[in-house]
Amino acid sequence: MHNDVNRPVHLYRNARVFTSDRRPWAESLVVVGDRIAYVGDDATALRVAGPDALIHDLDGATVLPGFVDGHAHVVGTGEAAGQVDLWGANSVAEIQRRIRTWAEDNPDAPRVLATGWKHGDIPGGRLPDRGMLDAVVADRPVYAQAYDFHSIWLNSAALAEVGIDDSTPSPPGGTVHRGAGGAATGLVDETAMHHLVWPVLDGFSTDADRDEALAVALAAYAESGVVGSTEMALGEDDYAAMRRADAAGTLTTRIGAFWRVQPTGDKARNLAQVERAVALAAHHATPFLRVTGIKVMVDGTVDGCTASLGKPYVDGTNADPIWSLAELAPVVAAADAAGLQVAMHAIGDEATRVAIGAVEQAVALNGPKERRHRIEHLEVVDRADIDRLAALGITASMQPVHADPAVQENWRRVLGDERVERGFPWPELTDAGATLALGTDSPTSPHAPLPNMFIAATRRSALDPSLPANLAHYALPLAAAIVHATRDAAWASRSEHLHGRISEGLYADFIVLDRDIFARPLDELLHARVLRTVVGGRAVHHVDAAHHVEPVHHVEPEVNR
Repeated sequence: MHNDVNRPVHLYRNARVFTSDRRPWAESLVVVGDRIAYVGDDATALRVAGPDALIHDLDGATVLPGFVDGHAHVVGTGEAAGQVDLWGANSVAEIQRRIRTWAEDNPDAPRVLATGWKHGDIPGGRLPDRGMLDAVVADRPVYAQAYDFHSIWLNSAALAEVGIDDSTPSPPGGTVHRGAGGAATGLVDETAMHHLVWPVLDGFSTDADRDEALAVALAAYAESGVVGSTEMALGEDDYAAMRRADAAGTLTTRIGAFWRVQPTGDKARNLAQVERAVALAAHHATPFLRVTGIKVMVDGTVDGCTASLGKPYVDGTNADPIWSLAELAPVVAAADAAGLQVAMHAIGDEATRVAIGAVEQAVALNGPKERRHRIEHLEVVDRADIDRLAALGITASMQPVHADPAVQENWRRVLGDERVERGFPWPELTDAGATLALGTDSPTSPHAPLPNMFIAATRRSALDPSLPANLAHYALPLAAAIVHATRDAAWASRSEHLHGRISEGLYADFIVLDRDIFARPLDELLHARVLRTVVGGRAVHHVDAAHHVEPVHHVEPEVNR
């Protein structure tokens, strides 16, 4: 092959290449410029590459397609990295200690932002109260985001800053929680948080802040082997930051984005949001940034008791869907007619039925066409509805990190019945014929893909591996989990023509690991490192192996199709 200086040829040889493709294993790959020219055996690769190729001998290292996060919030992932980390706090006292320490260490910060508390961290099933935060920081606003990003906890100063008082009404689909006498407690969830709190916080962030948060997320992605991410709540400000990075050539992760459509109670205003997504999808698409669809929140979360269920929670309460079928169906039909994908957050079984019903109506109205609609999360789902969504070609977009036993105690407690024995039933969806796309939903959970694969393959905890598995019979074979987190996640955002597999003609987006994760105990997924991340033929992360890994007997894992 002629080695044009503008199209350098790289030969990566002597490797264990897992392709996520029809032929799952190879020894070498040839990269010409930013794309893959050949995947196969060493001898053929050497002939294809030609005498002038730059040769990278990988000494038997394992190579995977770069991970494509099937569901994430990219700028939010970078923002959360700079906030008070409440992950694993597990008690009010520890939450208070971490917030107090950060406030003391940052006396000039105008407000304290924290993230990661769990509903189960408050003892006795009680709800957070502003007094708990006032006790440690009373002189400036404190905003503590729940780990699932469906609730936010404010102190008194923060309530005053956003303008929430005892008379502030709760909007449809959300709650300003109140205590005795109707006083606002400081807990705000779902659409109340979206409309009353987040816009105020967004107003404090500058373009420079968003650019920095994006850069932090991209660096974390490169280090952990994420070459693509599916942005699941795109808005104007974050999109502008991504456009700036793309124009500057600093996007090192390919982003397929879903435009956030908020319920307004007015059909025309809802459809106007769809039209904005249509316009964005038709223009400005590049190999690193595309708008591919819309995102709607059909319900909330089990932990916050805002997921919409077919029968009540153990305490007798329930939640209505954020979108009724009558409100959602026109939005889905309009997006479907325009060729957009529709991603619908539905955690509860009743919300899932609303989402499926909206797709059914779109099919009836718009007729036969290629469509790749999705349901996000599917944590509590009836077996009959799995068959319905599979028959409609709806992708199941799910996040193993949400099944981590370390975050399951409250989830199981509030459901309290046989539903906990069918939580996160990944194999049932694939057995029914649905495409399964795996992701992390960062920053609601850690973004790193290898620990995510550990949870997928074991149903054990990456946060506390000593915990027993969460319904071990729902674990996935490791090779299948990786396919769902690479090839299938790319397909689910219509980026399969870009990456997701190590295959001729696709961009050279792949990673090199420090050990053979297929031949070693699954626990090593928690310690494995990415030595090299290559995006478009360019190494965006590269470190030397710190130690020699002894060779072991290789067993070719079977890949589910």
